[in-house]
This record gives sequence, structure tokens and C-alpha cells, in this order.
Amino acid sequence: MVIGWYVHHHGFGHVSRFLAVQPHLRDSVIAFSSMPRPAALAGDVEWVLLPEDADAFEGRDGRRVDPRDADPTVRGHLHWAPHGHPGHRARLAAIATAAVERELETFVVDVSAEVVAFARLLGLRTVAVTQPGVRVDPAHVLAYDLADRIVAPWPEGAVPAPGLSLHGDRVTWTGGISRFDGRPASESTDGRQVLLLGRVLRPGVRDHAARLLRERGWTVTSVGHDDTSRVDDPWPLLTRSTVVVSAAGQNSVADLAASGARAVVIAQDRPFDEQHATADALVAWGLARQVEETVLASDLADLVERAADDIPDWTRWRIAGAAQRMADAIEGALP
Repeated sequence: MVIGWYVHHHGFGHVSRFLAVQPHLRDSVIAFSSMPRPAALAGDVEWVLLPEDADAFEGRDGRRVDPRDADPTVRGHLHWAPHGHPGHRARLAAIATAAVERELETFVVDVSAEVVAFARLLGLRTVAVTQPGVRVDPAHVLAYDLADRIVAPWPEGAVPAPGLSLHGDRVTWTGGISRFDGRPASESTDGRQVLLLGRVLRPGVRDHAARLLRERGWTVTSVGHDDTSRVDDPWPLLTRSTVVVSAAGQNSVADLAASGARAVVIAQDRPFDEQHATADALVAWGLARQVEETVLASDLADLVERAADDIPDWTRWRIAGAAQRMADAIEGALP
């Protein structure tokens, strides 16, 4: 049997989840995404590069059309289905063609309400991956109603998810899914070390906070804040650091949990307040400290020093075995 898997192209969390779960699947997988094929993907996994659907396009009258002006939400019923966009149409056509020619049985959608609906209309057993936040809008309601199974990649009860309350019999709470699950920690080093991970601070605040921390005897490492500072494998940095300052996205939090990090999380603005809901949950469970994106450098430095004494029980985030649990949920949807 063949499983289709739609990988959303915003950020790196969706593709990281795919890379973590795919090796646990017994069946063949065809991935569909606008992202380039990941270098870490096994060579025998097919990757279908989908055309873009959010760029301007030429209308029939020859004028350039901004898809945001082409009723993309269908008067609030969907998230993105702009009238007349050739890329949008070609994306769905590629999925439909593969469903017929490759005899797909199950389709995993991470994430898109429209692709969930389309896959189910094709008669595929559909697995919808969801995210935290207040997702009770018409498009999410439709996706949840249509999905044969819903995967929530965080521990049950951690983050409020009002949109899932009516679908408990079809929801699998896997716990946080990290590509680092089970990987041994790097050797620890002496001294106080802080890792500033990702684009979570304004450049001026990041530089000022780093200077203050160095003056207090900390070793400061900053990665992922721009294209030149990205690292393919942050695991050694995560496990050697005394404190990690990170975003509160699902992938980031799962990696923090896998490494057992003492953490300060900064919730970035995302649709449906996803990261704010997650950050609040981490604070409530005593797993991390939280600051706003507007934090002052001096306040961040003070909080990093306080976080150094924390003892978070990250086992509550259920990282161990989470990728296998998602794989079991997917293959449980097979006929």
C-alpha cells in the first residue's frame, strides 16, 4: 500500500515531523510539498514538488492578480483557495493524479484544511495533523469533521484545543514529536552556557542580551537567526547548553523536551495563537519560563539566570515513542 503525505511549506516544523515519523512507517510514502526535497530524506522516498499557490498570477485579461484579492477564503469558509490561480489548481491536480496512478490508500495532511477536504473527496482515508490554538473557524471545523483520524502532536491535556472537543474518538495525542528522540546527549561542558535559538529576538535585543550575559560570565551561542547562522544539527548545542532561549512552536518545544533543556520560550505571533497557547501550557506545567517578543535585553538576561536553577520534568511532554505512535495512528487508518 502507498501513503500520501502533504507537507506544509511554512517553517521547518512540518518537514521535521515528517522526517521523524516516516522511518517508522511500514508502507511506502509519497510526499507532496512546495519545499525542496530535504537532504536528510531517504533516497527511496518519493518527493513531489508542488507549484506555488500564493504568488501573483496573470488573469485572463492579462493583468497581474494578487491571490489575496481572489476570494481565497471563500467568504471565510476556507483558508486558501483563490479563484483562477493556476498553481493552486496544479497542486490539487498533482495529488489527484497520484491518488489514481499510484493507488494511494491513506493521505496524511500536515497541515491544510483544503487538502484534508480534497483528499477525503477523493475517497482516501485521511489523517489530519492539527496544531494548538483556538481552531474553531469554519475551515478547521470542516477538516476535523471530514478526517478519518486526527493527530495532535502534544500530550493530551497540556494545551487547550476546543476545536477537538467533539472528535475525541478520532484524536490520537502522540506527545511531542522530535527527530532527536532517543539520541544520546553530547558531553556536557563546564560553565554557564546559553543558546539563543532561532529568530526569536530583534537583532538589537539579541546582541544587547548576549553582551550582558557575557559580562556576567556566560558563554553565548546564537544560531538560526538568519540564513548564514543556520545549523543542520543543533543537538550538540541543545544538550550542552545550560539554558536555551527558543520559540514556542511544536517542533522547537519537542526538541527542547528531547534534550531536557532548561528553557525560556518566546511565543511568536502565529495564526490562532498557536505558540501563545503552547507557551502558556509550558509555564503551567513548570517546564519552561516565558517572555514576550517585546522583552528587554536586561529582563531576558535576568530570566536566563533564574532558569539555570530550574528542574523541568520534560517526560510529561511524552517525547519517547511519539513518532512511532503517530506512525501507528496513520497505519491504523489503513483498510
